Amino acid sequence: MVAIVYGSQATIYAIRDRHHFWGRRPTLWLLLSSIADLLIISTLAVRGIAMAPLPISILACEFAAALAFSLILDGLKIPIFARLHIA
Repeated sequence: MVAIVYGSQATIYAIRDRHHFWGRRPTLWLLLSSIADLLIISTLAVRGIAMAPLPISILACEFAAALAFSLILDGLKIPIFARLHIA
């Protein structure tokens, strides 16, 4: 569940714009909903609510993996869009 939530957040930020994701600031609603989503799933995972409890170190590794996935996806997006002539 944590991988799905963290991965979907990474994907949202990577594909929300045609340029690099750090080039444009997210809207306040997107930022607040992302923070709430990450806090809720992290709290559920650490406390073991509706899932086996996970140590914070596992959550940190999962977050780092999602961030790496987002950076890789963002880096691939630019040349793919150029190759497909998507402006």
